[in-house]
Amino acid sequence: MPLFCKQCESRRFPVVLSESDKAMWLCKKCQNYADADDFIIREQTDEERQENKRKLEEFENNTVPKGEKLVRRKGVN
Repeated sequence: MPLFCKQCESRRFPVVLSESDKAMWLCKKCQNYADADDFIIREQTDEERQENKRKLEEFENNTVPKGEKLVRRKGVN
């Protein structure tokens, strides 16, 4: 598993793409995809970046805490 990029030595993260159903490793700094054999396949496209950004914003908007507060139970040892 290629945890670190060959070019910039920063950490890679696994990303599963729907077209190939294989996990590819994305370097956040270089924006390169690599396979399990540490072979750089291609760069991330602008469309993919925009799609990931949109999904992240949608996730953040839908998972905002509703103001619930954790309360410690009293009298329990």
